[in-house]
Amino acid sequence: MTFFFHLHSGLRYLVLLSGAIALAYFAFCVATKKPFDKVGRIIGASYSGFLQLQVLVGIAVLVTRGYYPALIGHIVMMVLAVGSIQSLLSVNRRRTPPGYVLPLVGTVLSLVFVAGGVMAIGRSLFKSTAF
Repeated sequence: MTFFFHLHSGLRYLVLLSGAIALAYFAFCVATKKPFDKVGRIIGASYSGFLQLQVLVGIAVLVTRGYYPALIGHIVMMVLAVGSIQSLLSVNRRRTPPGYVLPLVGTVLSLVFVAGGVMAIGRSLFKSTAF
């Protein structure tokens, strides 16, 4: 079914955009030593949510289109991306007071894993093969 494949390919840009926004916001807040606020929590949760949605759609693509060996690197990198952002956001939420360093580190790590995962299947970050 090509619906999930097209959705997975298009959603990638939303994930990258929300990741870039999170990276810029967290870096700005670390540089200015701004206290953690609701906007930071929303931006982090949005990026993490889009990334998790991308993984779920990727599972649907795997079920409907089948498996080929290059996908193992892609799958591992994407699971690491979700794990890195979600775990560091969760740890940060439990800290007293929460800060922006852990969300920044989680965002950087997850974006590196996303880039590696996309390149693991021989694709470019900004070139779509689905349309």
